[in-house]
Amino acid sequence: MRVLQISPHPDDELLGAPATLIALAQAGHEVVNLAVSLGRDQDRPRREAEVREGCARLGFELIVSSPPHSISRGDDLAASRVRLTDELVRLGAKRGFDLLVGPSPHDGHHAHELVGRAAAVASAALRVPLWLWGLWGELPIPTILHPFDQEMLERIMDALAAHAGELERNDYRRLLVARSRATAVLGPERVFGFGASGIAASHAELLCEVVPRSGSMLLGAARVLDPRAPLAPPTDADISFWLVEPSVRDRLGR
Repeated sequence: MRVLQISPHPDDELLGAPATLIALAQAGHEVVNLAVSLGRDQDRPRREAEVREGCARLGFELIVSSPPHSISRGDDLAASRVRLTDELVRLGAKRGFDLLVGPSPHDGHHAHELVGRAAAVASAALRVPLWLWGLWGELPIPTILHPFDQEMLERIMDALAAHAGELERNDYRRLLVARSRATAVLGPERVFGFGASGIAASHAELLCEVVPRSGSMLLGAARVLDPRAPLAPPTDADISFWLVEPSVRDRLGR
């Protein structure tokens, strides 16, 4: 299986659902990370070097959009979204990706939401599933639980250390530890319903799967990730409305 991770910024592949991507790669699937942007103009050389090193440490192929997308405040975000959508469709058709992974269209960060909406359109056009992760905002209906251990966390930390400039600004390593531990406690009930049994794993990630079917986007089936057989038939719940409705950020113009 070929997997395309769509990262708004360098390091998002290590902050969104890194354990899932690593597990898929370990199971023999091809994982490609698309770096949509390289941050601020003055930071681009540093951030490109960092993302190349981070991906190399995990064995992910890296593609950097050329030219990198301008998705900062003050940029023409509508134009960037159109261009990114076209890029994803063309790249997906050329490389034959079986799965797209990226941020939620309601992730609370303008660039993440732009990328999430472009990914949803591309998923429908390519007729391949889309796995959404949340970083700045919670997923309302997670469908995939991925428990993982301390050894996996250390692999993520080692790759994230390549992004030294960003960690100096804000130490996201603290986030990875705290969020994965909290998800190991709350994740089972969020995926399988309140009252579901807990898990023994010390860490976990959550994703929301949407699957294109007959012009609709259906919610994926609730399950624990099996990296060897990661895909499953979806439910009949149509979640198309959520993918296209304005986010809170959009509604408030912030």
